Amino acid sequence: MASPRAPESSPDLPEQNRGYCEVQYWDQRYRGSAHSAPYEWFGDFSSFRALLEPELRPEDRLLVLGCGNSALSYELYLGGFPDVTSVDYSSVVVAAMRARYAHVPTLRWETMDVRALDFPTASFDVVLEKGTLDALMAGEQDPWTVSLEGIHTVDQVLSEVSRVLTPGGRFISLTSAAPHFRARHYAQAQYGWSLSHATYGSGFHFHLYLMRKGGGLSEAQLRLGSQLQLPPGPPTSPCFLQDSDCEDFLSAIQL
Repeated sequence: MASPRAPESSPDLPEQNRGYCEVQYWDQRYRGSAHSAPYEWFGDFSSFRALLEPELRPEDRLLVLGCGNSALSYELYLGGFPDVTSVDYSSVVVAAMRARYAHVPTLRWETMDVRALDFPTASFDVVLEKGTLDALMAGEQDPWTVSLEGIHTVDQVLSEVSRVLTPGGRFISLTSAAPHFRARHYAQAQYGWSLSHATYGSGFHFHLYLMRKGGGLSEAQLRLGSQLQLPPGPPTSPCFLQDSDCEDFLSAIQL
């Protein structure tokens, strides 16, 4: 299954998968004029629109995490959801997106690390991320045994998402990671939300997770979430991820 690629050409790959976690890599990648066309991880808006739109209201304040140069924020605007703030820790791509969509004043672009959001508590009705957690976890080698660093990274992001969501607010995560890997990260009582899951796409299925602030987790979900707190199990053979010239390996990250 080929992963989504830019219309014009494939992007430059980092020397190691961990490069996807580093802002220097993304700054360099977005400086290349050859890759100025939108690059969509895990499908464009049309591929998950039917699942997403029922969770949105025209008056919602939306926050898009790790926006990159995706057209998602603009497509949300065109779809009738005008109040969209988008953040990325690459100042290069933020400047490019501000220039590209300068004609749409309700679209706001900010340079920000998703692990430490500079927004007041309860300031957004909806938070979306598409592939941002996958990129932050790209250095993990074994999807069954996530490192303490990886667990901490995801917790930093999810804690911030929970903080900036209003009561009843929705967090929507779009990823290649199946529930038996990713759901345990979301199923933590301290975030104060419920958790549901759907798939989208033809052939290879991507995953949409919906968390609703103020909801509760089931007993089964709480048991799943508790697995992150258990001592490491017996050593397993490492599952080393391989780079490819079209970033197919990101589709195998199940974290």
